[in-house]
Amino acid sequence: MGLITKTETNPFFVKMKEGAQAKATELGVKLLTGAGAKDGDNEGQVTAMENMINAGAKGILITPSDTKAIVPSIEKARAAGVVVIALDTATDPQSASDALFATDNFKAGELIGQWAAKEMAGKTPVIATLDLQPGITVGAQRHNGFLQGMGLVSGIAADSTDLATSKEVVCAQDTHGDQTEGQTAMENCLSKNSDINLVYTINEPAAFGAYTALKNAGKEKDVIIVSVDGGCQGVQGVVDGKIAATSQQYPLKMASLGVEAIVNYAKTGTKPSGYTDTGVTLITDKAQAGVDSKDSAYGTANCWGNK
Repeated sequence: MGLITKTETNPFFVKMKEGAQAKATELGVKLLTGAGAKDGDNEGQVTAMENMINAGAKGILITPSDTKAIVPSIEKARAAGVVVIALDTATDPQSASDALFATDNFKAGELIGQWAAKEMAGKTPVIATLDLQPGITVGAQRHNGFLQGMGLVSGIAADSTDLATSKEVVCAQDTHGDQTEGQTAMENCLSKNSDINLVYTINEPAAFGAYTALKNAGKEKDVIIVSVDGGCQGVQGVVDGKIAATSQQYPLKMASLGVEAIVNYAKTGTKPSGYTDTGVTLITDKAQAGVDSKDSAYGTANCWGNK
């Protein structure tokens, strides 16, 4: 079987690969792995998928970088009898893959939005959003969920790939989930509006980049950063006061369930189907009334792992 991640370097996907390998070893399965050169590298993922099909993979797990552009390759794989399961990020349309094991990314965004709304009570939010890239489901879902959780927009379709906006968002920049790009994006936003007091980031690498930019500008104590991942480094960022709140997801669980589903298909012929929610938990050390959350001690104990 195969596992194709967006990158080899993002800690989230490193842990996902570790989880898949551990479960594959446990179940006696040969795991082939591949990844794009960076987030958004569809061609790299297409090549990896073709190689896995040619190698005789029974099933492929993939975190699609370009949720639309990868669909023809997935259709080709499924036509060849290969089961394809999306992890973390839904294809567009979601039905293009046999099944999806992922965080409810809209809820992940909504949780940090709800928390931020309570934390910002009495203040006018001046928001920068450090996003992924255009047209990617996971990026749009988190962004839109955040704005809805803040109470700034309403009625957004959870599967929309269009980014919602509001007058409170004074700067929106793409980061591809990269720390260096996150720092540059935050620097650009500060040059546009020095009054920014709330920053949403697509993931924790982007959040750490934003924090560096804010610290260099002497504004790190004046701006709240909220994010998504709940990785071990990200939770440490909560402990250190760099990230105020983050939505924790569980890539090891996604990978383990995906491997088990493909092994079950290979043994029984039963194909996995539909969407399996692998859970999300808001992690913060500043709990807000009416917003479900756990503290950083819980986040540390559960970072990347099974819930």
